[in-house]
Amino acid sequence: MYALLALVNFLSLKARGSRRVAHALHYGPQVRQTVDIYTPTESVGPWPVIYFLYGGSWMLGERGYYEFVGRCLASLGYVVVVADYRLVPEVEYPDFLKDSAEGFRWVLEHVAEYGGDPSRIALMGHSAGAYNAAMIVMAETLLPAMGLAGRVRAVIGLSGPYDFYPFDVDVSIRTFAAVAEPKLTQPVNLVRPGLPPTFLGHGTADPLVYPRNSEALAARLRATGNTVTEKYYPDVAHAGTLLAFGAWGRKDSPVLTDVVAFLRETL
Repeated sequence: MYALLALVNFLSLKARGSRRVAHALHYGPQVRQTVDIYTPTESVGPWPVIYFLYGGSWMLGERGYYEFVGRCLASLGYVVVVADYRLVPEVEYPDFLKDSAEGFRWVLEHVAEYGGDPSRIALMGHSAGAYNAAMIVMAETLLPAMGLAGRVRAVIGLSGPYDFYPFDVDVSIRTFAAVAEPKLTQPVNLVRPGLPPTFLGHGTADPLVYPRNSEALAARLRATGNTVTEKYYPDVAHAGTLLAFGAWGRKDSPVLTDVVAFLRETL
């Protein structure tokens, strides 16, 4: 998958109306605690902000592969912060979540320096990054414990795993099986009233993270009085919901259109 992402990123034309204004800024002292920032060029801020977390089974990934996502959304009027975080086996659960939360804190404190509006921030993630986004706003030990959960205006999860206990594949066994309270690693078990509006998008042809993950989380959100938007994309596989932000992938499904409509409504 990462060879495909690197190719898509390399071949994608840099979206007009966007620019990268910061590269490898540190939100913490570790090598991978860094962000890149993309902004619009053809409008005047302050702009709403998207804090983006990529996937990769909590073991792979590099923010540079996602320039095409940052530039796409920046060209539509958003400041986009793409974050790296430490990965397994350098760290174990929940340290990659702690990094994701610390990156969000940094964004709140600094995004105004780049034209972003810290009162209008959405969390967005794909695959394992969608899991991270859901967890940092739902788990009481993360943004809620930092007093920052209320600063999230919206959450967008694309092809995310939210309900995968008991662990039955190598990735989840490696990452979560040693956790003392494994059920608390599942976003579906942490839903409570008062969460920000959530968008869940999933391809129906996803063989890696089954759509039932989004279905289960959406049902729990609704049952607790939260606002949720569900979109399922026929014949779209796992990477398709992300590739829709590239110049070629967006013609295959309306993911980008749906996400932007949700953002405009919530931010």
